[in-house]
Amino acid sequence: MNGMGFIKRLLGGTDASTGRAEPRRQAPRGTRMLVVDDSPTICAVLGRMLEQDAYAVQKAGDGERALELAKAELPELIFLDIVLPGINGFAVLRALRHDPLTAHIPIVMISGNPQATEQFYVQRFGADDFIRKPFGRVDVHASIETLVRAGRLGARPLELPQPATTGAAAIPGVAPGMAA
Repeated sequence: MNGMGFIKRLLGGTDASTGRAEPRRQAPRGTRMLVVDDSPTICAVLGRMLEQDAYAVQKAGDGERALELAKAELPELIFLDIVLPGINGFAVLRALRHDPLTAHIPIVMISGNPQATEQFYVQRFGADDFIRKPFGRVDVHASIETLVRAGRLGARPLELPQPATTGAAAIPGVAPGMAA
């Protein structure tokens, strides 16, 4: 996949699974999320995806900063890369799970490594989900939806489409029966 194809997929490329029979379950607007990745591009793109869904996003480029932010800000969800400079994602995950202040925070691990052993260790160390790079908007939405449905994140009230209003009902201050 070329560079532009990767960026388009990250920003929400097409996927056949988006034709859903029921509305997508999201976390409430303003849910605090922490994105941890040493790639400024991944931080920026994933951060933008989450901000477009009205989430409050903070970013960290290494494990040490991730631990500082997690303890100080207590995000409601953490997206955590495995390969980080200094303290790697597995060590960050273990530290967060062993700290009573952060043990409850849902954590989605991210990796571009094709090794299946990473997924095994992610589950063993207590991550809530795993996303393989390159990922797109559909993958991120699916992970958040899984956590909402499992009760690990709060749920945003379902937003039903509003019917279009025309005629007198669309004019403020005019009752529907008063139109000429």
